[in-house]
Amino acid sequence: VQLVESGGGLVQTGGSLRLSCAASGRTLSSYAMGWFRQAPGKEREFVAAISWSSGSTYYADSVKGRFTISRDNAKNTGYLQMNSLKPEDTAVYYCAARYYSVSYRGNEYDFWGQGTQVTVSS
Repeated sequence: VQLVESGGGLVQTGGSLRLSCAASGRTLSSYAMGWFRQAPGKEREFVAAISWSSGSTYYADSVKGRFTISRDNAKNTGYLQMNSLKPEDTAVYYCAARYYSVSYRGNEYDFWGQGTQVTVSS
């Protein structure tokens, strides 16, 4: 499975971005999807995850109420809508896929994208 993120960029504080994660090589309908981020000098951290059926979503406390994860299995694509962005959201954002069940742990995901840079200016 290949995952390709897009939609990153430079935005001002309070702005919005929508990240996409397009999958190829295999249908992701049986895979949970997660978004993680890594800021310079920091460890990778969990941002959000969604079950394979879209029935359950999970968020880090730092993004709850501002970010929304979703997926369209017919398009084999996942999304992360980011609103009310803050400078501390600046990071490279990665999408990942894990067979069937959701996890907060990045090392439990099977497939990763190359990342997309999100920069929030103050």
